Amino acid sequence: MDGSDLAPLLTPEGWWLLESLPPYDPDQALVLSESLRREGHSPALVSAALTQQRLRRRAATKFGPFADRMLFTPDGLEQATRLAVSAHHAARYARAGSRLVADLGCGIGGDALALASLCPGVLAVERDEATAALATVNLTPFPNAEVRCADALEVDLAAAGVDAVFADPARRSGGRRIADPERWSPPLHSVLALREQVAALGVKVAPGIDHASLPADAHAQWVSVDGEVVEAGIWCGQLAPEGPGRSALVLRTGADGESSAHVLADPDCADPTRPPVQLDPIAGPEALGDFIHEPDGAAIRAGLVAHLAGRLGAHPVGHRIAYLTGATPVEPELAPFLRSWRLVEVLPLHLKALRSRVRTRGIGRLEIHARGVDVAPDALRASLHLRGQAGETWLLTRIGERGEHGRSPRGVVLVVAPVEAAVPAPGPAPTGSDPAAPSPLPRPDRSAP
Repeated sequence: MDGSDLAPLLTPEGWWLLESLPPYDPDQALVLSESLRREGHSPALVSAALTQQRLRRRAATKFGPFADRMLFTPDGLEQATRLAVSAHHAARYARAGSRLVADLGCGIGGDALALASLCPGVLAVERDEATAALATVNLTPFPNAEVRCADALEVDLAAAGVDAVFADPARRSGGRRIADPERWSPPLHSVLALREQVAALGVKVAPGIDHASLPADAHAQWVSVDGEVVEAGIWCGQLAPEGPGRSALVLRTGADGESSAHVLADPDCADPTRPPVQLDPIAGPEALGDFIHEPDGAAIRAGLVAHLAGRLGAHPVGHRIAYLTGATPVEPELAPFLRSWRLVEVLPLHLKALRSRVRTRGIGRLEIHARGVDVAPDALRASLHLRGQAGETWLLTRIGERGEHGRSPRGVVLVVAPVEAAVPAPGPAPTGSDPAAPSPLPRPDRSAP
């Protein structure tokens, strides 16, 4: 479905039908479709309405309750910014005192929706006519938002009175992601050139962008939501009160459904184009500490692994591998940016030995993570024939530097346990001990495999 397929819904009859439908149920979709056609609704309208209900159901993870009043296309929904993230975008513009923000390449209007809720005025620009029509519908509740169907780079920003710009270049073609920023539409250099007209510029970019492609005088921030890296942003002028550099914004949803935001920045990085610092790894398994830490993906993309290691007193387990090991647990202020385990045992990455372990220990539940090894966790899990009630967590990785001729060290399996599960329940502290420190546990087996 593209925007033109939604034309039957953009009528009083179409909108009434869409709003009268029950929540989408895939098991009842065919029955409902046949029922609506028997009532006299056209096949095109029924198809558009049911497709829209299906997309609204998917969109709830990005837009929450707003999704029930919006229109989507599959591509538009895929590329739209999550509302939790766009709210942080909008807050930058509000703090900068922006009066009229131009959202260039607004798509279905996800970011414009958040901007219009915090800023006095929004000019949402979209080149595709059908998509612009969807944005118009989605922004109807905001009288301070105007949608204009035009090429993003042809808008006269000065004549419109724009004092801040948000741009979201198209990064897909034919359903495939485009890695090269100069092949985006518009190209990144053309978007960055808008700073000559409006200094307050924000650009949504792919999280995999090369640091060398960033402007040296901008602030780049990578964003993750509940552990998933979703985007990066380039912030210029008044929109970057942090100054030039790189940071990670980590958004977490708690058990109560409330979200929290945490920002990590390296104070020693004042140039986002500078390559991240690469630390020397530990020499071998015997140098592993009591804890293994995995930085959040946004922190990894932002080049903050060395910064986190320094604050933890930890080191990478292997060459250019984002598992850190150290002797101390994570401080509460760093906890949002790391996932931590207590090391239990080190095993060789040999299928026969791992099958024997699974069989003898009755392991039926196995959580597997992998970094730096050419092993697919799902494929390994399937080959182990899990049976039983026991469970373990394995980290597949390499330990140490590269060997001669660039050869990688052999893979290992780090058997780990969540820190919370490994620490005994608090009780009376033994005489002479620190009641705030975790109770001592047996040291793990760190013999080389």
